[in-house]
Amino acid sequence: MSLSRFNAIDIILNRSDLDLDFVDKATETISSFYGCNVFSDKAMQKYMDEEAYLSIKAIIQSGEKLDFKLAAMVADAMKRWAMDKGATHYAHWFQPLTGKTAEKHDSFFTLNSDGKAIEEFDGSGLAQQEPDGSSFPGGGLRSTFEARGYTAWDPSSPAFILEVGEGKTLCIPTIFVTYGGESLDYKLPLLKSQSYLEKHAIPVCHLFDKDVKRVITTLGWEQEYFLIDEALYNARPDLMLTGRTLLGKHSPKGQQLEDHYFGSIPERVYAFMRDLETECHKLSIPVRTRHNEVGPGQYELAPMFEEVNVAVDHNSLLMDLMERIGKRHRLRVLLHEKPFAGVNGSGKHNNWSMATNNGKNLLSPGDVPGRNLRFLTFFVNTIKAVHQFADILRATVASASNDHRLGANEAPPAIVSVYIGEEMTQVLGMIETGITPDEEGVKKY
Repeated sequence: MSLSRFNAIDIILNRSDLDLDFVDKATETISSFYGCNVFSDKAMQKYMDEEAYLSIKAIIQSGEKLDFKLAAMVADAMKRWAMDKGATHYAHWFQPLTGKTAEKHDSFFTLNSDGKAIEEFDGSGLAQQEPDGSSFPGGGLRSTFEARGYTAWDPSSPAFILEVGEGKTLCIPTIFVTYGGESLDYKLPLLKSQSYLEKHAIPVCHLFDKDVKRVITTLGWEQEYFLIDEALYNARPDLMLTGRTLLGKHSPKGQQLEDHYFGSIPERVYAFMRDLETECHKLSIPVRTRHNEVGPGQYELAPMFEEVNVAVDHNSLLMDLMERIGKRHRLRVLLHEKPFAGVNGSGKHNNWSMATNNGKNLLSPGDVPGRNLRFLTFFVNTIKAVHQFADILRATVASASNDHRLGANEAPPAIVSVYIGEEMTQVLGMIETGITPDEEGVKKY
């Protein structure tokens, strides 16, 4: 055992109890503080007049263009709400091609023409800003002299207040584009694909229900992660620099006995999870599930389903929260897909579907899936799409770290496939042979 590891263990054994300064809301119901740091529908109603509120709601739902006058009214309401919450700055919050979120803070404080200090936030500041795009990955989309980047407000994802220590900042979800409108982030391609899917799904839905006006893509992600003590983390330069171990022997105890999975959560980890969940709920991230994962020191949390754009924003925000809150507990959160050789890697499983504006899940089979023509239509077309575009789907998750995780005993394998289960295999088999499937017919087939 190296001297650095001996020193790390000595630090851990002689450490005093953690003096955590977070507010423990365990005695309160989650519903009493859920979304308190989000410019939610309730906040909009409070800080905007009825006409402006109804206008912005209609624009968010329809995706129509926002006029400057309404943007100014929303900006004023956001500013007053944020300042009442103690915020002093605002930031356009975006997701460049770095794998992390980005933000540039500006103060509400400014000087007027008389040199008097005032707080100001107008419609132009809300709608668009111009952070320097030259230091972000751009995939060769622009020349050096065209290196500016532009952030533009995404009204479909609510603004929120980010608390870091004693500071509070109003964060406004935005897209990040070049001068010509090319995507420099992950959000804009997602919004485009969501719009494209909706455009083509609505006419299909009208074959079954003429009242369908919108088709929403839904997502329920699962976030796996490892936790290790900061002293042990600091003893491993490879872990600090790359997020995974590159040298050394395998762990003396791996996952051979499979006793860690769904096991009793250690008290220290439990405290971290409670702290994390509290911060998530304040930001309307609807996490519900927590448990031990397969690998030693590996854990998972998962939320309820949300509209896909909001769900992705919440997951990006969650990873930032995890790292920050882990440090409060003198822990380090490892989000690398394969931080330890010989031990289960971490996945971010995405459970997705499509739903109509009147609450119908288009990939829900119902009680008699063989007679649910709407479900079968979208079900079969999803299988066809995976078959036809498997290479593109595979490319969307291809990265050095993720490919290192895929295959062997990991889930999923590196090959893209669709498993539909025994019952649906029978249903499709009956349809192929000309038999009309029903509940009893499937059982006899």
